[in-house]
Amino acid sequence: MFHYTYILKSQKDGKMYTGYTEDLRKRLSQHNKGLSNYTKDRGPFDLIYYEACLLEDKARSRELFLKSGMGKRYLKNRLGASYL
Repeated sequence: MFHYTYILKSQKDGKMYTGYTEDLRKRLSQHNKGLSNYTKDRGPFDLIYYEACLLEDKARSRELFLKSGMGKRYLKNRLGASYL
């Protein structure tokens, strides 16, 4: 079983959301249906990045890293400025 760290971009306001899940398709659907408290008023969303990890703690660590300043710089280099 994989554990996913993901980044969504709101089509409504262009803001990013970083999260962690065990079922990426289901979680994206929940965000787009407004079933997440943090993102319910900001959808619909595009999945712009994800990483799959075998261990849950690694996926959670990646989530925290990607939310940090260094993580945001990593994503800017990895994805390009047009995605962020």
